[in-house]
Amino acid sequence: MPLGFMLVDNPLLDLMRSPFSMILVMVVVFYVLLIRPQQQQRKKTQEMLANLKTGDRVVTSGGVYGTVAGFRDSVVQLQVAAQVKIEVARSAIQGLQPGESNGSEDASQELEKNKKK
Repeated sequence: MPLGFMLVDNPLLDLMRSPFSMILVMVVVFYVLLIRPQQQQRKKTQEMLANLKTGDRVVTSGGVYGTVAGFRDSVVQLQVAAQVKIEVARSAIQGLQPGESNGSEDASQELEKNKKK
């Protein structure tokens, strides 16, 4: 019976075999796997940049770690050491740096859990 179904002139099967449908499937796959996640990441980064406040520990795209000391238009002033402040573009900030005490505690707790397993 299924073989007879394949021999019948079915418009749905013709549509699935057409090059247009394959291109449409590829566009959908690219959107789901590449475009959508990139849009979500960009939105998350823009949100983080909009919510920056003085005292936040951040890392720049150049790998500089610092604490936000001030703002001016699209420029952020970072304190990278005692009495050392630099200015970077707000767009150069890649992310927030987790607190040193929280990060080390989390890492040590995870190591202990892994040892128990």
